[in-house]
Amino acid sequence: MKVAIYARVSKDEEASDGSLQDPNNQIIPLKKFAEAMGWEIEDKNIFIDRASGGSANRPEFQRMLTEVKQRHIDLVLVWALDRFSREGIVNTLKYIQVLKDYKCGLKSLQESWLDTSQEGIAELLLSIFSWVAKEERRKISERTKAGLARLKGKGYKLGRGHKGGL
Repeated sequence: MKVAIYARVSKDEEASDGSLQDPNNQIIPLKKFAEAMGWEIEDKNIFIDRASGGSANRPEFQRMLTEVKQRHIDLVLVWALDRFSREGIVNTLKYIQVLKDYKCGLKSLQESWLDTSQEGIAELLLSIFSWVAKEERRKISERTKAGLARLKGKGYKLGRGHKGGL
């Protein structure tokens, strides 16, 4: 079986201790899991994006889908569904359908129910959790906008090129 790993972090930055935005926090345990399952993962089949999951405009995600469509991958292993996509139910299920159309599965390390080789219950749960991931992205955006509005209300000038602004 040809297995690929897809990892995504939201920003091309690391926390001061190097722990939060490092894709290796996903890659290392995914490799260990694959090894325990007897799956070999070639370096060319490790896809890492440093971008929001709210858009399909992720180069490695698109490269992975191309490899799937060329039938070079049988299973995509991810840390969690929200690392795969945060585009909402419709788009996430569309990607999963593309994988299925090309006889490729999707398996999550953190969500044992997410294994698209199992029909029925996994699809129901996928719909629910895709929605949850999109809602979390919306909440983050709302919190950010509220924080910016609070600062603007205090008189801070927001944006680039303003002296004394944030």
